[in-house]
Amino acid sequence: MKPKLKMRLGDLLVQEQIITEEQLTQALVEQRNSGKKLGRTLIDLACITEEQLLHFLAQQLNIPFLDISRRAISPEVVNLLPEVQARRYRALVVEDLGDYVVVAMSDPADLQAMDNIEVLLAPKNLTIAVVTERQLLDAFDNLYRRTGEIAQIAGKLEEEYAADDQFDLASITDADSDNETTVVKLLQSIFEDAVQMRASDIHIEPGEKVLRIRQRIDGQLQENTLQEVNIASALVLRLKLMAGLDISEKRLPQDGRFHMEIKGHKIDVRMSTMPIYHGESVVMRLLDQSAGLLTLNETGMPAAMLNRVRKHIKRPHGMLLVTGPTGSGKTTTLYGVLSELNTADRKIITVEDPVEYQLPRINQVQVNHKIGLDFSNVLRTTLRQDPDIIMVGEMRDQETVEIGLRGALTGHFVLSTLHTNDAITSALRLLDMGAASYLVASALRVIIAQRLVRRVCKNCAQSYDVTPQDMAWLNSVSKKDFSQAVFKIGTGCQSCNGSGYRGRVGVFEILELDEAMIEAMRTGNPQDFASAAYKSPSFTPLAESALEYLAQGVTTIEEVAKVIEDGFDNQVPLSAEMTQSAATER
Repeated sequence: MKPKLKMRLGDLLVQEQIITEEQLTQALVEQRNSGKKLGRTLIDLACITEEQLLHFLAQQLNIPFLDISRRAISPEVVNLLPEVQARRYRALVVEDLGDYVVVAMSDPADLQAMDNIEVLLAPKNLTIAVVTERQLLDAFDNLYRRTGEIAQIAGKLEEEYAADDQFDLASITDADSDNETTVVKLLQSIFEDAVQMRASDIHIEPGEKVLRIRQRIDGQLQENTLQEVNIASALVLRLKLMAGLDISEKRLPQDGRFHMEIKGHKIDVRMSTMPIYHGESVVMRLLDQSAGLLTLNETGMPAAMLNRVRKHIKRPHGMLLVTGPTGSGKTTTLYGVLSELNTADRKIITVEDPVEYQLPRINQVQVNHKIGLDFSNVLRTTLRQDPDIIMVGEMRDQETVEIGLRGALTGHFVLSTLHTNDAITSALRLLDMGAASYLVASALRVIIAQRLVRRVCKNCAQSYDVTPQDMAWLNSVSKKDFSQAVFKIGTGCQSCNGSGYRGRVGVFEILELDEAMIEAMRTGNPQDFASAAYKSPSFTPLAESALEYLAQGVTTIEEVAKVIEDGFDNQVPLSAEMTQSAATER
């Protein structure tokens, strides 16, 4: 059934006093110049909002207005209308009811588009609903995955392999035919799907009977399997060529990087290969250079913590450490600090492995261990380059630590990272690495420890009552009162791909060294240092910060449990007995 307006849209809007005659006249003049539809012109001129217009159309046409951001829509239903046609006609199949389907459109008055969709979906009948264009575009990106396309191209590639009994190396390595090779098309689809799903990493893992292509999205791996396992060598070969690696070497790991543009996104790809039993595993980290760097305000750090961090980074000398496991956002935080410090009157040098983002005005050095250009060697030279601020990618050994600490004592502000579980452990780790206690006590000023937890999807978030068991667990790990907390969970929708989570937020703790901690560090007493840290009124453990997000409905008990149980659940109880026990264990 195709709805139809009885009067022209502009006349109807004026009749219902939603817009004025003057606004309609202005819109008609603008429409003749731009060629856009009247509804879009009225929205662009701010005469009416998109929601107002669509609600009005739905009422006039006697069709429903849908909020599809909260709906869980089946991929099988969506794929009844191919993506190309869906984007062209601004339409999405949201429900299949047997003899007819529900199609959501951003312009339900477009009868020509409806006729074409009716042909494409025949013999099914159409029921039209209205949806905002923004929701529709978001749904296209979230729902039209490339999994079917990837499987189809993989099958074609396997057929070519079976026909030739071997891959044509010349065609794969010939730059003039890149766009024509099936391998390139397959990789293009894999990368497009990863960028579309906001993946941070792509894993290509050949097994005995299947080829696994996995994506890390919001810190969690999602798997897609292909039966065409024997195409893995062609994929690895093409990727090695793109990264400038040795295509003849299959017995040793290799690292490389390359750049590409996917859907308007400039992607920097860091690639690592490793020989495994059934071939070579490839892991690629995707860095979206076009997205820009996050500022400190955008890291999710609470305002009170931000003010404390800004107080310390304004100091002319000293050391700031950011700590946490791999993938916890340490580098993002450091880049956020650098973006605030990056002014014309400061000389900033970074020593990184690898350089992830290129920053204007900052001298960035890429470590190269093969030629002896390691952290300690570069750091010595850096101190002779008259820097005001030095960023060291990671404190990996005693020599690097001591050079960094001495630099912090001789008038430089030094930033670096450390792979430890929490802020207190980080200070003690420097001693374990062989740094002199007096150097650490004199140079170290502040430590930021962080984790990333998944956010509850805002589109499908619902409040719920926690079980008595969960409440008992919360009361056992924290003194916080959860009786008034608003617990939320995502039920799964098209926006979060059914996971209930979308995006991540940082959980932070900041340890500012006071006189008691400095004295304990100078004497090399880890127990006194840990005790002084826990007694500091400004110190809030990571676990408590995560529990605050839980109480606000930002994340879930499942995510908070990962933070608390990740090797530092001893941080939550602040009793002297527990503090002493924690220090002894360290």
